[in-house]
Amino acid sequence: MFFVLGFSVLIAAIDYIIKILVMNNLKPVGSVEIIPGFFSLKYVENKGAAFGMLSNARWIFIVFTIVIIIALFYIIIKKNIQNKLFYVSAILIIGGGIGNLIDRIFYGYVVDYLSISFFPPVCNFADYCITIGAVLMVIYLLFFSDFLNKKGKKNG
Repeated sequence: MFFVLGFSVLIAAIDYIIKILVMNNLKPVGSVEIIPGFFSLKYVENKGAAFGMLSNARWIFIVFTIVIIIALFYIIIKKNIQNKLFYVSAILIIGGGIGNLIDRIFYGYVVDYLSISFFPPVCNFADYCITIGAVLMVIYLLFFSDFLNKKGKKNG
């Protein structure tokens, strides 16, 4: 469990450092095109969820994030899962969640900065960690866990 917490804190720290750099260097200029027509860095203060949905629902997101983090640690402690895919997905979800949670608590919004032309919302490192972690968790649940296995066979 401690390595999950350690790596999650590392991801949150990386996210925090990137966001400090973004706030200090990108916020004053607003936007910088890295690959013309494809990828840019764009400073955005997101008060909602993905695509700006539920704007100004700060406390809902704070509570939801805390509940998810607690639930994942509860599963880690109580279920004694020994699957690396589960742990990687949990680390990414928890670390990204902590990263965005820090923004919501201290700023009232999440700092976003990664803009890809074919994907309209501006995102951040934590968002991608959460997304990749969630996809890996679904893969784990579908193919490597007893979650959908009715035969009682132990896979994970």
